[in-house]
Amino acid sequence: MKNIIITGSNGMIGKLVLENCLNREDVKTVTSITRKSIGIKHPKLFEIIHDNYLDYSKIENQLKNQDVCFYCIGVYTGQVPSAEFKKITVDFTRAFANALRKNNNETTFCFLSGQGADSSEKSSILFAREKGIAENILLNLKFKHTHIFRPGYIYPETPRKEPNWTYSLMRTLYKPISMIYPNMGVTSTQLANKMIAVGINGGNKTIFENKDIRQ
Repeated sequence: MKNIIITGSNGMIGKLVLENCLNREDVKTVTSITRKSIGIKHPKLFEIIHDNYLDYSKIENQLKNQDVCFYCIGVYTGQVPSAEFKKITVDFTRAFANALRKNNNETTFCFLSGQGADSSEKSSILFAREKGIAENILLNLKFKHTHIFRPGYIYPETPRKEPNWTYSLMRTLYKPISMIYPNMGVTSTQLANKMIAVGINGGNKTIFENKDIRQ
């Protein structure tokens, strides 16, 4: 029986991971750290409303004894200024991961990254560089296991308001184009299910690229 901790459970993938984990018989508890309530009541769910993603000192006790972490906090490129993107992608990840690692020696950390993340941290592309930095922070913390997921375009199977016109266009074109180029992306369900399967049952890779997630 696993104790699960999830960040970003108000987001598309985090919510799917949360709901799936709550329905699994091999999951004992699910701790959700979020800025606002996700509106779900469940006997396995412990919801922590926390608004400072750079400081977890006030909730350190709730970070203890966690078997699997699903880190799903993220923001779309162009949705916020570059400095804010770096803060969310790198600084938030560092703060949470440090706090979790301090309080656990046996945690498997599953990180939602993205296709093109640059481990050299030298890319001129903001997304690639900052995601690469965040990945390296996690690897250097040496959790029991670290698994990084790098999906391409994520097709939202549940209707939502798209962040910009590019994503609206991608949603329209995904199904016909993916029949020709299947590795252009994954569905939201494929990604969430893969993360859960690897996090709970183990995986044979540190980095799961888009093609690995689809398999």
